This record gives sequence, structure tokens and C-alpha cells, in this order.
Amino acid sequence: MIGRWYILAIVLVQLVCAIFFLSRILSSILGFAPFQWQVYELIEIGAALGLVLGAVLGMMALRKTIARNSRVEDQLRLASGAFMDVVEERFTEWALTPAERDVALFAIKGMSTTEIACLRDVSEGTVKAQTNAIYRKAGVSGRTQLLSLFVEDLIGDALAAPQI
Repeated sequence: MIGRWYILAIVLVQLVCAIFFLSRILSSILGFAPFQWQVYELIEIGAALGLVLGAVLGMMALRKTIARNSRVEDQLRLASGAFMDVVEERFTEWALTPAERDVALFAIKGMSTTEIACLRDVSEGTVKAQTNAIYRKAGVSGRTQLLSLFVEDLIGDALAAPQI
């Protein structure tokens, strides 16, 4: 977890610099100087370098985060494509009509019977008849079981795939 070390280093460096600058302000307000001005100058140079180091480490952490985010988005796109492949395979296996395919896909997406009927410009009774046909062909009793078939396929594929 090198990313955690970057963040910890950034926070630590910037915390030390902030403490120094706050102590410098407080000492000038209270009118005492525990160090000679030459020592303060050296410490200020060190604190400024620390802030620059913190900024560099911050940029490195940001770059790593952006790269990781890009990889995760690519994996999500692949998973989405894999899900649609599983959906198409199952729809073909069950011999769903084009209308039943549309209704099944909307149902899997979590849309209500009313929403599906509006989208397809048909009556709710037609959608109910089509969902019942889908459930019968799939061998399930409802939406939850229908969705679980696809989840099981994806999880089963993920568990069977070799881990890299």
C-alpha cells in the first residue's frame, strides 16, 4: 500500500510545517524568540522545502489515484459487457421474443410494470403477461429469482476465473 505511505508522508510533512509556522507567528505575537534569527531562517527554508515535498508527494498520489481510477473504470466496462453477454445468452437459451427480451431487460434494471408499459407504449396487462411468460421460460417465480440467475452466472464466472 504505497499510496497510504504517500498520503501519510504528505500529512506528516505538512503538519510539521504548519506547526512551525504557527509557532513562529505565536512567538512574534507574544514577543519572545526561543531561537536566534539565523536558526529561524534555516528552519523556514526546511519548512518551505517540506511544503514543496508535500506538494510533490501529493501530485504523485494524485497521479496514482487517477491511474487506478482509470483501471477500475475499464474493469467496470468489461464487467458490464460480460453481464450483457450473459443476458443475451440466457435470452437466446429461453427463446424469448424481441418484446419479451425488452421487458426482461427493463425488469432486470428494476423498472416497475407501469414504467415498462409506458416505455413500450403497451398496457400493463400486456407487460404482466410478458413477464409471466419470461418467468415460465426461465423457470423462476419472480424478478428477484430472474436477477439472481444472472448474478449467479457472473459470480460463478468470476470464481472460476484464475486470480491474477
